[in-house]
Amino acid sequence: MSKGKGIIGEFKTFIMRGNVMDLAVGVIIGAAFQGIVNSLVNDVVMPVITLITGGIDFTNWFIALDGGEYETLAEAQAAAAATLNYGTFLTALINFLIMAFVIFCFVKFMNHLAEAGPLKKKQEEEPEEPTTKICPFCKSEIPIDATRCAHCTSEVGEETVTA
Repeated sequence: MSKGKGIIGEFKTFIMRGNVMDLAVGVIIGAAFQGIVNSLVNDVVMPVITLITGGIDFTNWFIALDGGEYETLAEAQAAAAATLNYGTFLTALINFLIMAFVIFCFVKFMNHLAEAGPLKKKQEEEPEEPTTKICPFCKSEIPIDATRCAHCTSEVGEETVTA
């Protein structure tokens, strides 16, 4: 074993890093947020889409690979038939697109709040007046109100002001 903290100490250091903790918090909040978005999609958006499309149910769109004819996906699965469930895939794809759009709108709204609301970062303050200047002879930084350079003792004017 090498000198240092050992594997337990290294693991503790790794876990306590800020970015690991931020990631953990993000995953936990993301999981909680997923429930909210799923409810929004399943309980609010999908019923509207079902109403608009006339009640089309994609979950029963499938191809039985054994050549049999089944009315529903449940019947095909009960008969242990291999199926290509493209309707289920379409439903998952639509849910993903809706969720992505809802999250996009949410992030856009939060960004708008951050830019225009109380979360807005403070405006950059105007730069302060310079407090130092550069000696034209030795190029050392000296106080702005100095009349002689502390480094080379030359007389300096006020034309050498810097930030």
